[in-house]
Amino acid sequence: PRSDCIAAEQLCLSDSTCNATYRILENCALAKTRFLPLDHDSRVRCLNAELDLGNSSLLHCKCHRRMKRQEHCLRVFWTVHSSVTDGYFTLETSPYENPANEEHWKTDYNKLAALLSGKDCSQLAADATNPCLKATHVCNLSKKCVRLRTDYASICTKGAGREDTCDRRKCHRGLRNFFEKVPEDFTKRILFCPCQDELCGERRRKTIVPDCSFQYNTKPNCLWLLDSCLEDHICKSRLADFQQNCQPADMSPDGCSQHNHAACLQAYMGMIGTPMTPNYVSNSSVEVSLWCTCESSGNQKEKCDQILGMFESNKCL
Repeated sequence: PRSDCIAAEQLCLSDSTCNATYRILENCALAKTRFLPLDHDSRVRCLNAELDLGNSSLLHCKCHRRMKRQEHCLRVFWTVHSSVTDGYFTLETSPYENPANEEHWKTDYNKLAALLSGKDCSQLAADATNPCLKATHVCNLSKKCVRLRTDYASICTKGAGREDTCDRRKCHRGLRNFFEKVPEDFTKRILFCPCQDELCGERRRKTIVPDCSFQYNTKPNCLWLLDSCLEDHICKSRLADFQQNCQPADMSPDGCSQHNHAACLQAYMGMIGTPMTPNYVSNSSVEVSLWCTCESSGNQKEKCDQILGMFESNKCL
């Protein structure tokens, strides 16, 4: 059975041969992270070390989206798969377990319905016209949802409207915390609430506090955004997951090559709180994008357009 990468690492380190091979791969991954050029012999040694793992559980291990020590698990995964990113930004394989194999979070809808029925008529009328407001009220029924939502909102709004800027790193961490720890029944309602008017659309667009988590004063180049992402184990992993699950296909009924639109939405949610955080582009549209531009990309314009196109013109998403 496929193990998680932390367990696989422990198993490998207890075996002298596997341990020695793994140490070589750690050095290879470190060189790649620091953008140190490897000579021909070093590249061959790295590739041979990866091949030497053979059928080791390390080579086939995966991580879970909501596991403890997730960053450690992802670091192990990219240590043994460091050659995957050679020369191209497409990451061939996701480090995450297939969503179908993971525990599905369940919500007690009867309990929710009973709590919702206690509201007054004016509140229910407001909820009916603004589904995003209703999603917030549903979140407020869960102590965990309201606590983690309040946490990231207070971090991400700090410094807004003044000369000092927000702490984007802390804001991103708070957002990841919310989307990882709160059951998806709540997070999906808040992020994908269906809007008929701009008031609702504005609430939806501001879900992630875009002034801090999404926008810079000027739009950076998308290639810079990608480089920032590939330097970060969590972002690189979420991008690999997004590329695997949101691969568009013209002939597919849902536009997805994996025929699993829900997995694509889950992967999209995983990108929020990373250097490549996406968001809605306006209050009157469900189109999403990255906050970046492909102007002044020189001879890498095609690659840059491809990165932006993963979000802007992705039929699966």
